[in-house]
Amino acid sequence: MAENVEQQAGGAGEHTGERAGGYEGERAGGRPGGYAGDQVGDQARDQGEGRAADRARERRVGDAATLKALADPLRLGILGALMGADGGSLTAKEIASALGEPQTKLYRHIKQLETVGLIRVAGTRLVSGIVESRYAAAQESLRLSSEIFSADSPDRSEAYGAVLAGVDRVRGDFQAQAQAGRVDFSAPKDGSAGPPSMFADFSLRLSPARLVRLRSQLGEIFDELMAEGRSEAKDAVDVTVLTLLYGLQPEHSSRADSPTGTES
Repeated sequence: MAENVEQQAGGAGEHTGERAGGYEGERAGGRPGGYAGDQVGDQARDQGEGRAADRARERRVGDAATLKALADPLRLGILGALMGADGGSLTAKEIASALGEPQTKLYRHIKQLETVGLIRVAGTRLVSGIVESRYAAAQESLRLSSEIFSADSPDRSEAYGAVLAGVDRVRGDFQAQAQAGRVDFSAPKDGSAGPPSMFADFSLRLSPARLVRLRSQLGEIFDELMAEGRSEAKDAVDVTVLTLLYGLQPEHSSRADSPTGTES
C-alpha cells in the first residue's frame, strides 16, 4: 500500500497502513505522456487533465465502505499508480500497462475506488465513437483514523483488512521486481558502500516508553522523507518502504486494550 497510506493506531502522528507514494511511483514509469499511443481514429476530445494540484493534501479514512475499497492489493496498486502519475491522470489502458494486468480486470476495481471518492474521472475523450476516461487520485495521501482500530469499533476488521492488503501488495510487487532483476541486495565488491536494499525481521522486548520512542523515531524519518518529496535527480531510483511495528498486549489484558502498531 506508500504513497502514503498512513494509519494512526495508538498515538498521534503514527504511520500505519500503506504508503501509496512509495510503491506506486515505479509502476508509473514508462507511461506515455498525454494521449500518446492511444489516438485511435481522428475524433479525440479532451475534457480536463486531472493535475496533481487538484488533489486534496490528505484524506482521513474512517468509514467501512472506503476501508473495504482499500482492502484489496490490486485496488491499492491502481490507487498507487494514480497517486504517482507524473501527468496527474491515467487511462485504464495506461494503468493496466503500469501494473502488468489485463485492462478488463481493472474496471470493477476502478469503479469501486471511484464510488468511495478515492479516485475521480479527470477527463474524457471520444475515440472511434467510444468514450475513454482518464482517472486521477483524489488525494495525495491517505491516513487511517485511529478510532477505527479501537476495540469497540465495528469497522476494526475492515481496517486491519486494509493493512493486510497493503502488506500483500508490497509482497506481490517485490516478488515481481525481484524476478525481473530490479532488486539489489548485494554490496559493492570494493566495500565502498553498503547494499542499496535491506531486510530485517526480528522481535524485541521493550518497555512501553521505549516502544513509543521507537515509533516516534521511525515517524520522524518518514515525515522527513515525505517533506522532501520526489527527487528530480537524473540518477534517482524508485524506493519502496514497508514498516510494520506493533507491540503485543499481555495475554491476560482486556480486549478493550487495543494493540499498538505502525506501518508505512
